[in-house]
Amino acid sequence: MRVLYLYAHPLPESFHAAIREEVRAGLREGGHEVDLCDLYAEGFDPVLSAEERRGYHAIPSNRAPVEAYIQRVERAEALVLSFPTWSFGLPAILKGFFDRVFVPGVSFVLQDGVARPNLTQIRRIAGISTYGRPRWNAVLVADPPRMAVTRYLRALTGWRASVDYHALYDMNRATDRRCSAFLAKVRREMARF
Repeated sequence: MRVLYLYAHPLPESFHAAIREEVRAGLREGGHEVDLCDLYAEGFDPVLSAEERRGYHAIPSNRAPVEAYIQRVERAEALVLSFPTWSFGLPAILKGFFDRVFVPGVSFVLQDGVARPNLTQIRRIAGISTYGRPRWNAVLVADPPRMAVTRYLRALTGWRASVDYHALYDMNRATDRRCSAFLAKVRREMARF
């Protein structure tokens, strides 16, 4: 499959950099073609400008500011996202990617004022995240990152895509052994993706 890998962490020495390498290795082992979209390294601007918002519904000109990213999404048959959970949410750069790239005509189409899914070529989705707090803390606030991956993105595929979500909770107290086990799990799951 053609996999678009959305990676959202600013530090090259982070644990997420290790996750990124294991994800890529696992996907290659599985025979997938991987398009790494490192949002920070590519300098992606997550801010939806006033001009873009005014033209949000103007298809096809709404594509122009982020056409290259839209083409990458449209070529993909699968999405993999890896990101840290900050303040129980997605990093702003990843949320901004959805705001700017998943515009009408790309991720959905409007028919009689009703949004219909348009990412129907996406067959698989995986989210990989770390949380500083224990899982029960995330559950108390409904775990928005998990919902974004398992519900929002899946809805844009018409509920056709299968979804996996891999989380390392309580990262602030994770031992080296636990981190290593998580990396091994991620690689194994990506090889089976």
